[in-house]
Amino acid sequence: MIYRNYIKRPMDFILALLALIFLSPLLLVVAILIRIKLGSPVIFKQRRPGLNEKIFTLYKFRTMTEEKDENGALLPDSVRLTKFGKWLRSTSLDELPELWNIIKGDMSVVGPRPLLVQYLPLYNEHQRQRHKVRPGLTGLAQISGRNNLDWNHRLNLDVKYTYKINFLEDIEIIMFTIVKVLRREGISSGSSATMEPFQGS
Repeated sequence: MIYRNYIKRPMDFILALLALIFLSPLLLVVAILIRIKLGSPVIFKQRRPGLNEKIFTLYKFRTMTEEKDENGALLPDSVRLTKFGKWLRSTSLDELPELWNIIKGDMSVVGPRPLLVQYLPLYNEHQRQRHKVRPGLTGLAQISGRNNLDWNHRLNLDVKYTYKINFLEDIEIIMFTIVKVLRREGISSGSSATMEPFQGS
């Protein structure tokens, strides 16, 4: 409880600030490449539920085009996700702007990934417990299979993490995340360019 209540948040802030400073040249290069290859805006913003289901604005690097059909609706992810966008996702470089979310206090380095607002009414009471902690840049589900996991397994791992938060567990998740990113594992699900929408349990 001491780690969870008094150490985790200051540690998140320090780690995110150091990472943002150290990686700032890389962030600049990626931003320039996105502007050249995908156009503007460079940053993708989306409302996501955080701690206690409080809605915040998530920041990521843009990986898709804004192509629309004749009715003005966005085309499927598989069409809008370019080769460059797939590379950004496979390297997890698209996630780097979330460091600002961590500094702001919206997110943690480790925790359940922030999902879509429209999923909130679909969770059962057990799954809803994932919002008892700040969402994370990475989490237990990410090192256990990422988008290759089915939704029930993924959400159960999110809830499991909320019960066992400790310093060693967080360090282990961070280390395993680095390995997963270097191996580029679990970026897409078996049948989708990203992850199939959650339909409820």
